[in-house]
Amino acid sequence: MRVPARIYATEKLLKEMDETVFEQAANVAKLPGILKYSYCMPDGHWGYGFPIGGVAAMDAETGVISPGGIGFDINCGMRLVATNLTHDQVQPHLTDLVDRLFQQIPCGVGGKGFIKISKNEFRRVVEQGAPWCVSQGYGWQEDLERTEEGGCMAGADVSKVSEHAIERGFHQLGTLGSGNHYLEIQVAKPENIFDKDLAARFGITKPDQIVVMFHCGSRGFGHQVATDYLQIFLKVMKNKYGLDVQDRELACAPFHSPEGQDYFKAMKCAVNMAFANRQVILHRIREVFAEIFGKTPQELGMHQIYDVAHNIAKLEEHMIDGKKRKVIVHRKGSTRAFGPGMEGIPGIYRETGQPVIIGGSMETGSYLLAGVEGSKETFCSTAHGSGRTMSRRKAREMFRGRQLQDDMRARGIYVHTASYAGLAEEAGSAYKSIDDVTTATEMAGISRRVARFVPIGNVKG
Repeated sequence: MRVPARIYATEKLLKEMDETVFEQAANVAKLPGILKYSYCMPDGHWGYGFPIGGVAAMDAETGVISPGGIGFDINCGMRLVATNLTHDQVQPHLTDLVDRLFQQIPCGVGGKGFIKISKNEFRRVVEQGAPWCVSQGYGWQEDLERTEEGGCMAGADVSKVSEHAIERGFHQLGTLGSGNHYLEIQVAKPENIFDKDLAARFGITKPDQIVVMFHCGSRGFGHQVATDYLQIFLKVMKNKYGLDVQDRELACAPFHSPEGQDYFKAMKCAVNMAFANRQVILHRIREVFAEIFGKTPQELGMHQIYDVAHNIAKLEEHMIDGKKRKVIVHRKGSTRAFGPGMEGIPGIYRETGQPVIIGGSMETGSYLLAGVEGSKETFCSTAHGSGRTMSRRKAREMFRGRQLQDDMRARGIYVHTASYAGLAEEAGSAYKSIDDVTTATEMAGISRRVARFVPIGNVKG
């Protein structure tokens, strides 16, 4: 190991992590150019190469870039949207609202979006990201200001992307996907507001306010980009660059090598596709709410709070041993958490710190947090979700999707799912406690809790 591994967790959360987490965190610590620590967040569990919840910063000059430190679903991320509606106003329309959202936002494996564009136009989308969507009328200018990187990671180069990736992705704009991806209608109850002033500055201003949160990424396009470059890296890693890794899932290349730079440019295309995907989904959400409530999205106060990625690599500057250094920060199932005053977050949040969105299981709740000064210890990174404690296969064996749906309905959560087997995989008991995870991040001083949201309606892939 070139650096130590550091895991942020309470004793309870540590015991809930599978042993592979420790092995993977140690393997990441052996990668060339890694600085300070190989980190794992409180929601850590087994992943491909890196543990999910893993963070590693490599020296930009001497370090490597590894698709295993970013994930197959590049820029899988969270978007949170406020409304001025209350629970009492939404409850009578909840079933219609969820069913209509399910109809308008395709989900499940291989879903196709309503936007019909050519492959050449899709190439423009993946270089331009969410700004392309807004230019076509799918959103508001303020959405871009409240999206990480303004919804477009500069330097994307579609010539570094395979035709197969284009083929897989060009019809999936505006789709939710499957697995742990979801769209949720949630309530901010007064007792779940931890910092009333900060919540108000983020847009949570009234008791029992309704918000909408959704979780998705770059779909088949990002998966193919990762697959393509893993194969390329496996071929050149040892023979061309003399790199040897403990786990072939950590296949890598020097960041400044031709292959490393090609992947970085292709990864940015997948990042931009995901930003565009979430932008189109937001547009559809606003349309559905306007249709159901007979008011414009502006009248309904449907302002985006923030959009943040949690499967990404970014070139950033950080203070290390008293010196500012350029590093390539891998965040795999972990969220950027810039504190107050830092460059790179919207002006409206410069004093508060960046909003951090952490999704929980569909049975429990989710959180809005804020970045803090202490997050510099982890290269300004924090947790991204609950983190699994049970494999999908085991969850399918233990739970029945239809029964789970009925049980949730009895508890006031209406779910419309594309698959009962998929629903069983996402049972709340298959995940760590979101309350434990967010409390741990606050105790560790890497982010702080602002508000907890309780689900009442869910669209599940």
